Amino acid sequence: MMARSVSPYERGSTTCIVADDHPAILDCISRWLAAAGFDVVAVARDGDEALALTMSLRPVVCISDVRMPKLDGLDLARELANGDAGTAVLLYSGVAESGLASEALDRGARGFASKDAPLQDLGRAIDLVAAGGIYIDPVLAAALASRGRADAKTTLTESEREVLRMLADGSRYEEIGSRLFLAPATVRVHAQHAMRKLGARTRTEAVAVALRTGLMA
Repeated sequence: MMARSVSPYERGSTTCIVADDHPAILDCISRWLAAAGFDVVAVARDGDEALALTMSLRPVVCISDVRMPKLDGLDLARELANGDAGTAVLLYSGVAESGLASEALDRGARGFASKDAPLQDLGRAIDLVAAGGIYIDPVLAAALASRGRADAKTTLTESEREVLRMLADGSRYEEIGSRLFLAPATVRVHAQHAMRKLGARTRTEAVAVALRTGLMA
C-alpha cells in the first residue's frame, strides 16, 4: 500500500523502537530513521528486550526483525497485539516470502517490509502503519493477491472493497466519506459489513484478510 507523504517535521512525533540482533543493522537502521526525522526512543537486541521496552515506552511503531533470540518477531507481534501498548508492529525481514508476510498479519503485525528494499520504503512503511494503515512489501503483496484470488470465496461489494483500500492507507471514516461522497456513518456500515463477511473482529483484521486473499486487488 502507498503511504501518504509525510515531512521529516511531522515524523518527529512518530516514536519508534528498533529491534534486531545484528549490531551493524541495528545501528544503521536507527541512524537512518533519526536522520529521516523519526524519534528513535530505544533499540533492542532480542525479542524479550523489545517487548519490555515497548510495554514501558509505548512507542507509535516497533520495527522488528523476524528472526531474533528469546522471542522472535512473529511472537513479539502477537504479544503486542494482545496487549495494551497501542504500538503498531512493523516486521523488517531479510526473508522475503509471501507466506511469512501472511503469517505476520495473522499474528497481529501491521506491516511487513523487506530488508532488500530501499530504506526510503521502510520510511514510507512506518508512516503508513503509524497512520493506522497496513503495509506489505509491494512484491510480496502482489504474490499474496495472486495466490489468494483463486481461493477467495467471500464476495465484497465494490463499496466495501474501496472502503477497505482506504482504511489500509490509514484514512479515517470522515476522510473516506469525503472522498467517496458518503456520510461517515455509511462508511462505517460498509466497514462493518466487510468485517462480518470476512469473519474479522476489527477493521485492521478485515484489511489484513482482504489483502491476504486478494479481495482488494
